Amino acid sequence: MTACVVVITLFLPKQARFKYEFDKGKIWLQKDLISPYSFPINKTNAQIEKDQAEILKSVLPVYQNNVQIAQSQLSGFQSDFEVKWKTSGENDNAKARYLDAAQKVLSEIYNRGISTLSKKYQQNNPNYNFTLLTNNVGHQLNTAQVFTIDQASNYLDNSINSMADIKNKAWLIDVADDHLQSNYIYDERLTDKLETEALNNISTTRGMVQKGELIVANGAIITPEIFQKLSSLRDTYEKDSNITGDRRIVFLGQFLLVGLIITLLMVFLYLFRKDIFADNRLISLILLVITGMLVSLSWAIKLKIPSLYYIPYCIVPIIIRILFDTRLAMYIHILVVLVAGFFVPNSFEFGVLQITSGMVAIFSIKNLVKREQFLISALLILLNYFVAYVGISFIRNGSLSDIDWYNFIPFTFSVLLSLLAYPLIYGFERVFGIVSDVTLMEITNTNSKLLRELSYKAPGTFQHSLQVANLAEAAIFKIGGNALLVRAGALYHDIGKLENPQYFIENQNTGLNPHDKLPYEQSAQIIIHHVHKGIEMARRNNLPEMVVDFIRTHHGNTRVDYFYQSYLKNFPEKLVDEKIFRYPGPIPFSKETAVLMLADSVEAASRSLKEPDAKSISDLVDRIIDYKLEQDQLSDSSITLKDIETIKLIFKTMLIGIYHVRIDYKLENV
Repeated sequence: MTACVVVITLFLPKQARFKYEFDKGKIWLQKDLISPYSFPINKTNAQIEKDQAEILKSVLPVYQNNVQIAQSQLSGFQSDFEVKWKTSGENDNAKARYLDAAQKVLSEIYNRGISTLSKKYQQNNPNYNFTLLTNNVGHQLNTAQVFTIDQASNYLDNSINSMADIKNKAWLIDVADDHLQSNYIYDERLTDKLETEALNNISTTRGMVQKGELIVANGAIITPEIFQKLSSLRDTYEKDSNITGDRRIVFLGQFLLVGLIITLLMVFLYLFRKDIFADNRLISLILLVITGMLVSLSWAIKLKIPSLYYIPYCIVPIIIRILFDTRLAMYIHILVVLVAGFFVPNSFEFGVLQITSGMVAIFSIKNLVKREQFLISALLILLNYFVAYVGISFIRNGSLSDIDWYNFIPFTFSVLLSLLAYPLIYGFERVFGIVSDVTLMEITNTNSKLLRELSYKAPGTFQHSLQVANLAEAAIFKIGGNALLVRAGALYHDIGKLENPQYFIENQNTGLNPHDKLPYEQSAQIIIHHVHKGIEMARRNNLPEMVVDFIRTHHGNTRVDYFYQSYLKNFPEKLVDEKIFRYPGPIPFSKETAVLMLADSVEAASRSLKEPDAKSISDLVDRIIDYKLEQDQLSDSSITLKDIETIKLIFKTMLIGIYHVRIDYKLENV
């Protein structure tokens, strides 16, 4: 415990915390706040974005005047002209006139310039200003003053078509048009550099608050202007090492706070979960999860990630809920959020978002029966974040249009990361030797190796186990308990019958009973031995000890009465060692194992009813359960008399349904 407190405290940020909580539109209930020192007022994100937009408008795109392109194209046209002249159909006397005319037009075009327009700068107007660099000397132009390739081609066509002394105009246009190329080239690298320099020079503050100046008076409404001053004061206070005081005192404060939180957790475990408190292994796991989350938060703060909401806080309640229970998961999640709230900005909003999301995570996997519930849980957590984020934005901004949807992206990322809980749970199970609902779901799959073998070699026992599972699961669900654990225990409680399935009546379908040839003592030992064999097989197949407990306790320390009474009847003159006919125990020590014992006995006995009706089923259930009570088989479990009455009613109702009995109106409320 002490190591956990020290580790968390060492990693937490060591700056002091601003002591006031505030929000837009709220009333300032504190005393008048006077500025303790001068500090700059930070601009809002909207103001910074507006300034950035204005700055970007003032930075003109840069184009380079590539003189070589113009010279190259003019030279290339002359060479091309000489080669193609013979195809013009004109005599050589007109050659110089044709060449001069085309070169003149091309020179006019390249002197004016050909450029390629950028859509980035055409948002409000098809034409825009730009800076043209010619030999590193710049001057401003507008794209309306220069040609595009299409405009240059049209100008060439019109110019040559207007020349009366040129007869074969189409030929000359075709030759000249091949030598049109942009010579004003957009310099993206230089433009981006100028824009970055301009953006870096933007001031993030506007104005100052002077020392001694009133920031907000008691009872005043926190307007956006006051809110910005308070935010600026908080940022200055938390960033300025000269203001935040002695780091050793801060460390001591954090140690006391974290120590208090962890102590409260230990007290909770001592009062309400003594089974965990007494197990250092489980306490170590809980402290590891808490430490891991708070250390991750500390790293995120030190690394200055864009948003602390990228961190998957809901992993903690999910892991604790799956490995332990709902109440402990809720308690630990609230404690973790309380500690984190001292070191994150807008701690009230943080607390609302994380506590509600943790509650949704816990509630959505209250009864984990399908792996798909992890995805459903993730969607519900995301929905909770969305509703809470929109609600807080409405309160803060009072406008739908002012919601910054970009800031919701971290919540989506956080929810996706929360799915890492699944592999983490698997790792914790292996390292700490505990069993989660996920593991229980896997072993209750009837296609698992042992259950498949049971259904093939001992089909009667397999069907009995399924019926017991249904009865026990319904009962424990009603009185409160781990229904998935009960189902797992019920499916495997008779797995030891795989060794000699023919010695158990539910598997005898040939009319022959091998017990007829055996002494009563030996028959009793064969029956009793299925408990020992079941424990051995379960452990050999790596079934959790929680499931093995059901095998050990499902008969408690009761007698194998059929063979015991048969022995007394046939050998009245002999002394009998009752231990030979008695199961070794132990008796059930939890509500779940007690329910399984009752379901097992009732289901097995119900098969002996020749003509089951509502009354015979009701009498049977009462007789079996009352006998278990008389034999003190339930004295170590936490089951109550009220629970037992509820269990009786459920067993009767389900057995009547199984045997398709018409309900007698006199018994329908039994």
